[in-house]
Amino acid sequence: MRLEDVDLANLDNFLDGETPWRMFDALRDEAPVHWQDEGEHGSGFWSLTRHADIVKADRDVETFTSTKFVNLEEVDDRQAEIRRSLLETDGPRHTSLRRLLQRDFTPRAVAGYEVFLRGLTAKTLDAALAKGTFDFVKEVSADFPINVLARMLDVPEGDTQQLIDWGNRIIGNTDPDYADVLLHSEESERYRDLPFRSPASLEVFEYGRELARRRRGGEGTDLVSRLVNQTPVDGVALSDRDFDNYFLLLVVAGNETTRHAITHSMHALIDHPEQLAKLRDQPELIPAAVEEFLRWASPVYHFRRTATRDVEIHGQKISEGDKVVMWFASGNRDERAIPDPYTFDVTRKSNDHITFGKGSPHFCLGNALARLEIRIMFEELLPRLADIKRAGDVRRVRSNFVNGIKDLPVTVSLA
Repeated sequence: MRLEDVDLANLDNFLDGETPWRMFDALRDEAPVHWQDEGEHGSGFWSLTRHADIVKADRDVETFTSTKFVNLEEVDDRQAEIRRSLLETDGPRHTSLRRLLQRDFTPRAVAGYEVFLRGLTAKTLDAALAKGTFDFVKEVSADFPINVLARMLDVPEGDTQQLIDWGNRIIGNTDPDYADVLLHSEESERYRDLPFRSPASLEVFEYGRELARRRRGGEGTDLVSRLVNQTPVDGVALSDRDFDNYFLLLVVAGNETTRHAITHSMHALIDHPEQLAKLRDQPELIPAAVEEFLRWASPVYHFRRTATRDVEIHGQKISEGDKVVMWFASGNRDERAIPDPYTFDVTRKSNDHITFGKGSPHFCLGNALARLEIRIMFEELLPRLADIKRAGDVRRVRSNFVNGIKDLPVTVSLA
């Protein structure tokens, strides 16, 4: 692709599963720090597309702050305060908010869910595989992570479909199949104070507030109880607004990313049957293969920061206040850090992927849980399959933020 044809602000470029990677290739090779115009939808942004530059910027919170927001939408100071979550907080306050739930997401803590996860996986797969032909997203990858989250939040099993729907509507705010109100539409101005400008956020807030009301002052160990009954280590209690935004983050981030990672992994295994055969014949390879799944999937294309001072990278002068976008998906295909990055290799030995971030204060809190969920899903799924093929078109989420698949129709034959 020619550099002049790169347009990372055009969401339609993210619908075919090929154009984004061609754009990232062009940028890494020719313009690793690249100015992208946004037209009427924003002031423009700098793109970082090389692995090393992304890692460095992600770690440097003094120069590249999250407090001006982490997606491309531009918010004023009032909106920023109203909508601020853990993601949009830096420094000691970020550390304090993170520690509220950190111990619930350690490898040791999430390992306690393994028996539950295997039972849940078996139940999910029994229902899906019996159909022969089905949508893998709807029947498997969307259903599975949300049930784990529901257990951690201690919400009724019957509410899981509602949680999925809320996540779709909020994260899919640029996709007409998902959004109640499309971002940048005139109507979205009515919801400018809500996360992702989505009216679905109000429903999530109300749901979370009722859970909080019931559990405040109790002795529960679920995530909601921890949020409402603990004080952060900095001594500043969560306000009602803090709780709303934290709860919404758990509902969305705790489901959407793992769901898309599982879907992309299955899609890759269908496209590379020799890799699927390796894992089926040697299941001991699956734990390491999870890292390749995560690299290949890159379920979040980017996170944005804002420059706090003038800085120069690769000869490009970034000014204080400029938006700086770290394209994690591009870093995961950077041959400078990942040997032969366009080869999907479940036996890959060196895998320095940055799907969860790397060495950053914002390193994904749920990384251990995501790894466990993905591992157990494929440990349980692959032995059951004699064959799996696509049974229709793969449809992707219209977004340059979440790298999501909406539909993955498959036909299976059982082992």
